[in-house]
Amino acid sequence: MPQRKRVLITVKTYPLPSKSYQELVCTAGVLEDGSFIRLYPVDFRYRPYWQWYKKYQWVDVDVEKNADDDRKESYRPVLTSIKPLGEPLDKKKKWAARRQYVLAQGAKSMETLWDLQQQDNVSLGIVRPKVIEDFVVEPDDLEWKPEWKVLFQQMSLFGPAQKPLEKIPSKFSYRFRCDDARCNGHKMMIEDWEVGQLYLQMRDKYGDPKVAVEKVRQKFFDQMCAPDVDTHFYVGTVLKYGSWIVLGVFWPKK
Repeated sequence: MPQRKRVLITVKTYPLPSKSYQELVCTAGVLEDGSFIRLYPVDFRYRPYWQWYKKYQWVDVDVEKNADDDRKESYRPVLTSIKPLGEPLDKKKKWAARRQYVLAQGAKSMETLWDLQQQDNVSLGIVRPKVIEDFVVEPDDLEWKPEWKVLFQQMSLFGPAQKPLEKIPSKFSYRFRCDDARCNGHKMMIEDWEVGQLYLQMRDKYGDPKVAVEKVRQKFFDQMCAPDVDTHFYVGTVLKYGSWIVLGVFWPKK
C-alpha cells in the first residue's frame, strides 16, 4: 500500500529517454528528519504543469517501495499524487532554512558512504569535500545511442507529442578529496539537470559550445566551489553499477 510522504526536493538529474515514460528523471530529496529518499521513475516534463516542483520545494507524494530497485532510499511515486507545496525555501537568509533539513543527519565522507553502502545498501548522501581540486570537462557522444534515437522516432509517430531532449556533448566531473584518512581522491561525474540546462542556455546565447562549457565551469567551479563557500555534494549511486555520482551541489556561504 502506498504511504504519504512529505519530501524536500534537493536534486533532479538530466532526463534520459524511456520506452515506457518517454523520458525519466531521478529526483532525490530529504524527509523532515533529514533522511534521504529517491523518487523514481518520474516523467517530470510530461506531468501537468501544476505538478512541476522546484529545488528546495516541499512536495506531498504517495510512494511505495520500488520492487525493481533494492537500494535503501528508493521509492516508486504514484505520479498522479505529486502535490507541490508553497514556495521553495528561501536562500537569502544564508540558506539556514535549507540547512536545517539538508544537514540534519550530518555530512559524510565518500569512504563512510562506501561502508554504509556495503552494510545497509545506502545509496544517497551528502558529502563535504575537504579539497575540491578541479572541474573536469571531457567530450561525450554528440548523439543519443542508436536504440534511443529509434525510440524517439517511434514515439514521434505513434505516441504523444515528443518534447525536444538534447544530448549534452560533454561530460562534467568533480575531482576532490574527503576529510578522511582513507581518502585517495575521487573523480565523480555530475548528473545534475542544472548542468545540462546551463550548457544549453549558454550555447544558445553565445552560439559557441566552447563558451558554453566555460560558462558551466565558471558557475559550477569558480562560483559554487569558491573559497568563501561551504560546498557540499549531493551524491547517489547508479543502480546498474553501484558506482557513485554527484547529483547536485549545496553551496551556502561560509
